[in-house]
Amino acid sequence: MMLHAVSVCLVTNQCSLHGVQIVNPSNFTSLKQSEQFSNPTRRLPLTRATSGNCLIKLLVKPNRKPPSNSLVFAGIRGNDEPERCSHKPCCHDEMLDSSVQASQDNLSPGVSDLESVESAPSLEAENPKCLSSPELGFFGYPVNLQGDLLDKLKAVHLHVLALEQWNASRLKMCHRKYLASATNLIHYLALQCLDVQQLKEGLSSIGILNLETINPYVLARITAGVHMLESLESYSSSTKVNTNLTMPQKIDVTDKKGSIAGQKSSDHEKKGDFTVNAMRKKASFHAESLFGSLPNGRPAHIMVTVGREATQSDTFISDLLKAGANVVRINCAHDDPSVWSEIIRHVKNSSQMLEKSCRILMDLAGPKLRTGLLNVGPNVMKISPKKDHKGDVIFPAQVWLSYSGSGPPPTHLSPDAILYLDDDRFLGKLEAGNVVRFSDVRGRPRALRISQKFSVFAGFGFMAECSRTTYVESGTMLYVKGKKRKYTLGRVVDVPPVEQFIRLKVGDLLIISRDPCLSSDKSGGSATSAARITCSSGRLFDSVKPGEPIAFDDGRIWGVIQGASISEIIVSITHASPKGSKLGSEKSINIPRSEMQFEGLTSKDLRDLEFVVANADMVGISFVRDVRDIVIVQQELEKWKVKELGIVLKIETQSGFQKLPLLLLQAMQFPNPLGVMIARGDLAVECGWDRLADMQEEILSICNAAHIPVIWATQVLESLVKLGLPTRAEITDVAYGMRANCIMLNKGKYILEGVSTLDSILHSNSTKKMNAELKPLVLSSNLGL
Repeated sequence: MMLHAVSVCLVTNQCSLHGVQIVNPSNFTSLKQSEQFSNPTRRLPLTRATSGNCLIKLLVKPNRKPPSNSLVFAGIRGNDEPERCSHKPCCHDEMLDSSVQASQDNLSPGVSDLESVESAPSLEAENPKCLSSPELGFFGYPVNLQGDLLDKLKAVHLHVLALEQWNASRLKMCHRKYLASATNLIHYLALQCLDVQQLKEGLSSIGILNLETINPYVLARITAGVHMLESLESYSSSTKVNTNLTMPQKIDVTDKKGSIAGQKSSDHEKKGDFTVNAMRKKASFHAESLFGSLPNGRPAHIMVTVGREATQSDTFISDLLKAGANVVRINCAHDDPSVWSEIIRHVKNSSQMLEKSCRILMDLAGPKLRTGLLNVGPNVMKISPKKDHKGDVIFPAQVWLSYSGSGPPPTHLSPDAILYLDDDRFLGKLEAGNVVRFSDVRGRPRALRISQKFSVFAGFGFMAECSRTTYVESGTMLYVKGKKRKYTLGRVVDVPPVEQFIRLKVGDLLIISRDPCLSSDKSGGSATSAARITCSSGRLFDSVKPGEPIAFDDGRIWGVIQGASISEIIVSITHASPKGSKLGSEKSINIPRSEMQFEGLTSKDLRDLEFVVANADMVGISFVRDVRDIVIVQQELEKWKVKELGIVLKIETQSGFQKLPLLLLQAMQFPNPLGVMIARGDLAVECGWDRLADMQEEILSICNAAHIPVIWATQVLESLVKLGLPTRAEITDVAYGMRANCIMLNKGKYILEGVSTLDSILHSNSTKKMNAELKPLVLSSNLGL
């Protein structure tokens, strides 16, 4: 599926042209796409024709730099005789603003080939007046400048409508709720394939139109700009003006023959579907259909990723909603339906109890490559106080102590460790100041001093302080010394296993094995003691070749393939932290330069999709690469006759980015609410860190033109959520992300603080509040303002 167009820019003496010929267009491509011209000689019929000469500029971007560009000259002989055409080479500075893009499909009726081309006369010989002093028009700008801008903008207007016409069959396939938005997307793409830099500068110089801000309503803005230029031209031709003339109260807009204002409007212009207000309503409607209504005074929604930790507390989800979250994301790559069901139950109960709307997004795992599971570590927990550079304790470790059935600690507490006991008979007798004693794994005596007592869901819980490093395992006995004897409190239970990882440094070798039984926990080294990890996906072993790069854990570790077989891959580590980077279980694997055939939705995705349809509000399609991926999802949803489930396209690959317009047009064929997530983690790894800023900007622009809501994701307030303190760059990233409709936070120890901070930033930067706080500058009084 391709988008097709042919565009020209005409500079005329108030006349129009019957047709257009493209000269020497071999191997040309458009500015934005890579299709080659299959039938390069084309004619574009216009609405009227008069005698006179016209200059047409054809500006294209070649696959290789051409020796020169071409100017095409055409004239009307009158009496319906064939046109006479000629051309000449010219330098880049002589070119006017336009572009050409053509294809063999979807050409409008009446397009036919032209005859041969003759040599062109010089511009100065044909128009000697162009060398004389310019006549000043309205605002003191030359009349010929305003006329040139009008002709160019009319050409852009025709090009936009032409691309719409040539993609009419694709637009007819869009659902009626998306038809106007899909058409505006086509208009945007038509504008983007043109070289209109000089036109932008010219329009900005006279304050008529800013082409940088018209994405959501392309046709309406261009039409308005044409009307304004026609009004100025009409006024200038009827009134002699000079640079000192002030602007009149009213300009009489006459209906000039051949003007845009005087032409018959198209059907959608008659209906008012393409007015600025209509387009703004479309964008708001699509965003509200996907996410629900915006909280008062906030310009964007807040999405939070949650996992198994949400099932361990009855208050975690409600605390998130109170802090400002109104969308919860569940990643189907982790946990299982039983955990997902429990999370969803907590979300719905909390939403109903607090009377706060909260929608649920479930991301399908997709064909993402991940490291396999490492061997389970021992059930031992290390508790360490904070020390200074001399090793002296500056702050004791905070430990939560409670019965195993009492649930997690209150959300406002942030303990360094959590210990659960198997008995609660004596816990209730503890008070602040008591000392709980035990022997750690090494047999060394240790103590916990009770600092606070709390009432929790099923009994009591305590915050205790530990001033010495200790190691606790399941089965460790805790006791309290009395005056005559010691009282046993119980044994420690449910100590989680130590998370295993491999530490890799630059120069280490890593072996990726297909057999999960061959994994090991070696930390890297020479070729004879290489670390080993597994990956169960056969696609990895079938796709890589020696010399190709490979990345792990969202690009934190990079390497080069040294050797590959059907069962093993040998990687030489080329990038890691100086002290070594940790690589653990279920971490991402990216092979950005390898040719990998993805299967789209996996069998696991199809099974999970059935659960999503029954329980969630939105489904996230991970690693979208082609229109086929969306078609499969649409076919599955059509089986279940699901029209209300939102579809979120996660753009995280080079192919998904390049095909985004086509992906949107395919998704718009169904009535389901639609959104796009900028998954910046994998996108940066797949496409390069240096391209990320431009790519996220272009995704925002395309979705803005299509009126499709955007989710700003990956590492938003990452330091705050994980460490408790944001960086300055993270705050500005949030401000930039406010152009999206939703901002997503990943889970972390300080997620509640992260949500609260993000909510505060969004409220403080909302449009209404910013306008309310605008006040005169203090310095203005000194400046006489």
